[in-house]
Amino acid sequence: MKRVLLVTVVLSSGISPAAERNIIFFITDDESPTLGCYGDPVAVTPNIDAIAADGTLFRNAFATTASCSASRSVVMSGLHNHRNGQYGHQHAYHKFSSFHNVVSLALPRVMAQAGYRTGQCGKYHVAPEEVFRFESYIKGNGRNAVEMAENCQNFITDKSTDKPFFLYFATSDPHRGGGKDQTSTQELKPDLFGNKPNDGAFPGVDEVFYDPQKLPIPHFLTDTVETREELAQYYQSCSRIDQGVGRLVQILKDTGLYEKTLFVFTADHGMAFAGGKTTVYEGGLKVPFVVRNPYENSRGVVSEAMISHIDITPSLLDFAEGLDPKTNGPKNWVNPDKFWQMRDYASRDNRGRGSYRSYHGKSWVPVLGDPDADHWETIFASHTFHEIQMYYPMRVVRDKKYKLIWNIAHQLPYPFASDLWAASSWQAQFRSSLDAAYGKKTVGEYINRAKFELYDIENDPYEQKNLALEREYNNVLVEYQAKLKALQKEMQDPWIMKWDYE
Repeated sequence: MKRVLLVTVVLSSGISPAAERNIIFFITDDESPTLGCYGDPVAVTPNIDAIAADGTLFRNAFATTASCSASRSVVMSGLHNHRNGQYGHQHAYHKFSSFHNVVSLALPRVMAQAGYRTGQCGKYHVAPEEVFRFESYIKGNGRNAVEMAENCQNFITDKSTDKPFFLYFATSDPHRGGGKDQTSTQELKPDLFGNKPNDGAFPGVDEVFYDPQKLPIPHFLTDTVETREELAQYYQSCSRIDQGVGRLVQILKDTGLYEKTLFVFTADHGMAFAGGKTTVYEGGLKVPFVVRNPYENSRGVVSEAMISHIDITPSLLDFAEGLDPKTNGPKNWVNPDKFWQMRDYASRDNRGRGSYRSYHGKSWVPVLGDPDADHWETIFASHTFHEIQMYYPMRVVRDKKYKLIWNIAHQLPYPFASDLWAASSWQAQFRSSLDAAYGKKTVGEYINRAKFELYDIENDPYEQKNLALEREYNNVLVEYQAKLKALQKEMQDPWIMKWDYE
């Protein structure tokens, strides 16, 4: 009798136990693996490091394209850009968007179909909204992840429903922006990377300032005063992100949700420096990727398995128990033709090719906690645009031994994103001469590229020596060209026709 009375009281009070298998997906904007947990000697990132120490850190995680909007469409669809239709930037005059039929695979849609309440905070940068629709949109300053976390607290702790939550949390840091640091004594002044000028601080943030002289220089950059000053701003922006991670974790712990929530941390692509962002070199495609699965017994695991951004949506859906292993698509799949049947504005559009039943990617959930597990034997990357003026299609095939880049429009000079062209770290070298060093290349080599670039990535991880024109590597070149073409066919890449007539 007492037990019945107790149950009645609990239910009438509106209190319910927290739902299991919640998800926070945290994605930053233009961040390389410059984190303590990746061995960076100066990065102040204790909160991300703590998650890595209690989860799985992937050393070989790759974006498929080093372009913000295009990359996010891959993250949120599990499909390469040439298949989802969002070849470049979504906003302003660029006007790229995904095909409407991607709705059947789109991350927020399939999570809702799997029984989740879905929320988004911060940078969105994909289209159409009807395809990538969340149930809740939470406002927050993308330059202040602590504020964003505070604004998400009500969504995370909502007890009005027994549904688990899926939170897509996207910072604007450490993207370039906010003007130039006018305190610099250099003629070419560094970008602020979203930081407040004059050592200012965002509310709730304990800003971390870095000494330019003590920073490590990435292999694709040149050790100059200009580079060091920009890196100091970049690192500060990254440390602000880490404090947002810490606040989210604290909210979860305070409400008893930490042991019921999958936490994924990554970036859309590498840092916003020439040689990183917009390229398909390692500096552009390699990203941080840390996953803490509270239901995984093995912790503090470092994985060498190769994973790709195409894996994110199927992996999160798999964790949510909504992935059909037979189709590698959603269990509760929605036929896109039926979905748009009553929506005339979409029914007359080019909605895409095929059924959109399966993902390009595959779930990495089974390899969490296993340092010896493999995932992909071969990684495929597909870049076409960044800004609309920047047509430069590139296709990549990479395994742990070799990496082949096909610069399809190699006759053109390499195009620059507007913010990267203006960067002091680039301009200092460009103004010097075409023969000036830029990372492991020269300025001229960076701008004018060969049709094929073949690297022994195992022994030449910094992509210094192009083997494509070396006679002794001709058989390797032919082999990897065949692999690339086969993957293009498998992934339904329209640019496969360029093999035949150009």
